[in-house]
Amino acid sequence: MAEEETAGESEALLPTPAQPGLEKLRHFRTYKRRWFLLGVVCLLNCSNATLWLTFAPVADQAAVYFNVSLDTINWLSVLYLLISIPFGLVATWLLDTAGLKCTIILSAWLNMIGCVIRAFSIMNYPRNGIIGSFFLFAGQSLCALAQPLIIFSPTKLAALWFPDHQRAIANTISSMSNPLGMLIANLVSPALVSEGKDIPIMLGIYAIPAVVACILAVVGIHDKVPPTPPSASATNSTSQPFFTGLKMLMKNKPYIILAICFGAGIGIFTCFSALLEQILCVKGYSNFFAGLNGALFIVFGLLGAFLLGLYVDRSRRFIETTKICFGLAALASIVFAVMTNFRNQTILLALSCSLFGFFGFSVYPVAMELAVECSFPVGEGTSSGLIFVSGQIQGVIMMKLMQALTVQIPKDPFSTCAGDEGGTVDWIKKAASYVSTVLLNTLLNREVKTPSELERQYYPDSTLGMAGILSAIACFYVIFFHTDYRRLHAEAFNGSSVNKIEDKEVIAPEV
Repeated sequence: MAEEETAGESEALLPTPAQPGLEKLRHFRTYKRRWFLLGVVCLLNCSNATLWLTFAPVADQAAVYFNVSLDTINWLSVLYLLISIPFGLVATWLLDTAGLKCTIILSAWLNMIGCVIRAFSIMNYPRNGIIGSFFLFAGQSLCALAQPLIIFSPTKLAALWFPDHQRAIANTISSMSNPLGMLIANLVSPALVSEGKDIPIMLGIYAIPAVVACILAVVGIHDKVPPTPPSASATNSTSQPFFTGLKMLMKNKPYIILAICFGAGIGIFTCFSALLEQILCVKGYSNFFAGLNGALFIVFGLLGAFLLGLYVDRSRRFIETTKICFGLAALASIVFAVMTNFRNQTILLALSCSLFGFFGFSVYPVAMELAVECSFPVGEGTSSGLIFVSGQIQGVIMMKLMQALTVQIPKDPFSTCAGDEGGTVDWIKKAASYVSTVLLNTLLNREVKTPSELERQYYPDSTLGMAGILSAIACFYVIFFHTDYRRLHAEAFNGSSVNKIEDKEVIAPEV
């Protein structure tokens, strides 16, 4: 084996159970090209996220430019959620059967082609919005098809190519490239688009990383799996057939709790990211400030995820980490919900967004690793993919509920919302407020008034309702979620994996 060892690779020789007259050695090795694969997945994830939220920070200007309603622009974000729900199941099957290479290359092509088709929406068509909207939605649909393929890949990539002491940080880096793309969209879109005529420039700039990622994926990815696995669990990464794995997950109580709770968290974060600008503009905050808050939300989420990834790689305290961060994220969401009721609260809003991101976003990659731990030996694509699908379903419900239950108010002189002829869309006066007022009036035997009448009264912000939902889910998770670390236990039973510095060989006995 000495002559086969190349620079940048590491190998461990682990004895397997003795056989009559022969002792076989089990080989574990890591390869430097795993970092290239990680880079491609990160670039794809980042690019796809920018395409998802391209128009969210500049929704008002986009609606005017394409001559469509604000709801139509919001559908570009909702489309990602709707398509990823049914296709998410296909993506989990594809990832665990066709393999990582096929999945990454297919997602790269879908992402690039969709981005190119979107560019046709800016051609000089008659300004009725129909033809341009067709190309816009067709391209966005292809990008949406790529999303579950890309987002489900990090746990699979970490399990197949990285040793056990690098899995959490590899999953963190690749998973957090998605919110990095959201950060770029929140910063770049408002910076590029001061008025509608700037939309074509923005679409062209966002196409560049999509094209580069596709070229790198097609040219640079050659292997479905590494020639030699990096850990004991990697040899069983696809040990369960897809439908068998689904049945196992449906009978796994800890996994179901995890899927529901963190799916709700994903849904709330999705709704928050897509509608932040429209929530804040009602109280007079500018698009730039909304973009800044979105950026702080994601930057601190990236920072928290990096620190959390390093911590759990060493401590293996997945459960304790997720419970603490989930609870603190719920508290931060309450502060944000209260502050959105008031004008000129820039510091407190920025601080609450930062804390919301630090504790909320950072827990996502750890939760995905925890999903694999509590569902092993089900395939990583299936276990992490179903949590994401759960989040998309709940995100659609929350986003459309907020859109359906908004009210039109007369044009507010303090409002910075653009493109509303009939008045500003008030994201503050929503159903939760109406329902709570109805219940209160019923208890006090008062007349129940309509939402139009209620909007002239003061009552709690419905974003408090969303914060309340998140808090209730966090409490449920903290109290009821308990599980064993099945993958870690399996590795401890089958033998230590590569847990050392590269280029040094270790011989360890099998337990």
